[in-house]
Parts: sequence; C-alpha cells; structure tokens
Amino acid sequence: MDKNTQEFYERLKVELDYSNTWPAEYLYKFIVPSKNDNVIRVEEAFDCMGAVIKTTQSKTGKFTSISVDVTMKDAQEIIDKYIEVSTIKGIISL
Repeated sequence: MDKNTQEFYERLKVELDYSNTWPAEYLYKFIVPSKNDNVIRVEEAFDCMGAVIKTTQSKTGKFTSISVDVTMKDAQEIIDKYIEVSTIKGIISL
C-alpha cells in the first residue's frame, strides 16, 4: 500500500472513530465494471454479515453501482473491507 493510501486510511479511521459509537451502521458505495464477476466479488466480501446490498446498472450496462448497508464493529473493520475489495480491477470506492 502506498504512502498516500495509508495516510488516507489513517485519516478515515480518525474521522470514523470521532463520528460513530461502535458498533455502527455504515454505507459503502462502489462502482465496478459490470464485466466478469466484479459484482459477485463485492457481494461475497460482505457475505454472512447481514448486509443489505443494492445494485444499479448504468444506462450503457458497462458499470454497476453497489450500495452496501451493514453494521460494522469498529473503524478498522470498515477499512479492512475497503482494502479487501480494492483488489477488484476497476473498482471505485465513493
């Protein structure tokens, strides 16, 4: 992980801890290319967590937006999920 990415996650952790009481609901938003198994890989990352997942395909069908509403135990768990899904080619975390 490069230095800028690491600094981003450190700042995010501080902000999450400041603004939440744990455990807390968290809304992830991602955009992935619709091809291959990208959507399934995001869904599987949140499997067995009680997540509510909504997907919407773009007009052209090239991209899919994914919203994941899930209860997370702490800020580090949120960051770990971002890192886990960051291996999906073309994923954008919003």
